[in-house]
Amino acid sequence: MKFKMNMRMRHIFEGYSFIILWIVGFVAFMAVPLGQSIYYSFQKLTPSKTGLIAENVGLQHFRAAFAVDVEFLPLLQSTFTGMISHVPLVLIFSIASALLLNRHFRGRMIFRGIFFLPVIIASGTTLKKLLEQGAANLPIFMNYDLYSMLRLFIPGDILESLLTYADSLTMVMWDAGVQTLIFLAGLQTISVSLYEAAKMDGATKWESFWKITFPMIMPMILVNTLYTMVSSFTRADNGVMDYINTRVFSDNNYGYASALGWIYFVVIFIMIGIVFLLFRKSLASMEGR
Repeated sequence: MKFKMNMRMRHIFEGYSFIILWIVGFVAFMAVPLGQSIYYSFQKLTPSKTGLIAENVGLQHFRAAFAVDVEFLPLLQSTFTGMISHVPLVLIFSIASALLLNRHFRGRMIFRGIFFLPVIIASGTTLKKLLEQGAANLPIFMNYDLYSMLRLFIPGDILESLLTYADSLTMVMWDAGVQTLIFLAGLQTISVSLYEAAKMDGATKWESFWKITFPMIMPMILVNTLYTMVSSFTRADNGVMDYINTRVFSDNNYGYASALGWIYFVVIFIMIGIVFLLFRKSLASMEGR
């Protein structure tokens, strides 16, 4: 007797077939370390010849992170402040780049490769070394006294913020490779007939972007927002990640470092959940639900 599946069961089967390898990898390589880190966060671990000796301290490490440690919360705040300013810049730059790369011109495949090169070259330890050497700062802001010249026309508080954003353009370009490709793939799925119909109705290119392009790539904006947030929280110059690594490898304080890591994870998870819910409402409203 042949087993028949309805459409819903077929979609479920197809979905799990795509993620089964990830599930196997997670269970085989990540489930045990994650469980150990949860256990360590409630223990005081003392190195010995036979291994780590665990002593249950309850929520002591979590209380210390908020009430005793004077470095963790400021680092956490600066990390989230940097994320809030970095993510919109990456999204804007990647959308603009995708719109340009989607146009028909000679050598566009070469330019697409150039935009993606930083993802391969400037990542991990290489990116950290480049940042230590000041490669992320644009020389024009250091070699010329732009602040004094622009201070005559722009108020100081606004000017400092503008120069800070401008000085971070290198990191924005480095971090926008994957997002640009995702937006480019989304743009190529939009039917040309939609733009032709809008043009016949007298719509400008600006109106076509907001009425056609932007709503159609909204799912890609959600994906890129989540991706950029996670990338920002785990980037090479992340202060919280460096602080946790210091607690582990310099102080050998495994239990406290595990607690910090889980606090950081929970906060990130909440932020991503909020963004997901906001986008879900906007996507539902666009679909008329």
